[in-house]
Amino acid sequence: MGARTAEISRKTNETDIRLRLDLDGCGEVRINTGVGFFDHMLTLLCRHALINAEITAAGDIEVDGHHTVEDVGICLGQALAKALGDKKGICRYGSMLLPMEEALARVALDLSGRPHLEYRVALPTETVGTFDTCLAREFLRALCVNAGINLHVDLLAGSDPHHCLEAVFKGTGRALREAVSPDSREKGIPSSKGVL
Repeated sequence: MGARTAEISRKTNETDIRLRLDLDGCGEVRINTGVGFFDHMLTLLCRHALINAEITAAGDIEVDGHHTVEDVGICLGQALAKALGDKKGICRYGSMLLPMEEALARVALDLSGRPHLEYRVALPTETVGTFDTCLAREFLRALCVNAGINLHVDLLAGSDPHHCLEAVFKGTGRALREAVSPDSREKGIPSSKGVL
């Protein structure tokens, strides 16, 4: 298995994003999207996935964070797909039951190439600071579509929306860490079809 790295740049009338990642890192990150809480969530995701990442984004956050958050999801998904290549020798599946204080999130994912998101996360408030909590779903949807991930996220408990979203992002990172990990017994593509 060679280097599993990728670089993606995306420039639109709404955002300008540059992203670099290494799937075989140790969770070192440099992230600046202009959306503080989102930077915190991305840091947690990458740290728990053991992905090294550099992400910079300039977006129309004077409108709101939507375009920036969604477009970072697009770029991260494209970078994951590029770094994984044909997915030969990986575990493919990952799951995590992650507690964060009173919050508990269950995350399961499949790097199947068939994007799908089931997001059952009911939060007690619509914002955390200035962050619109519905943008977490938008980020994960963009990530799934562009990386070909089947992702199920369930918030099983939680009353503090900050803790709830931390559990979701940490859990997603841990599940991703498992799924992208090399499997020493898997010599080919982890599918009976022979392709993912």
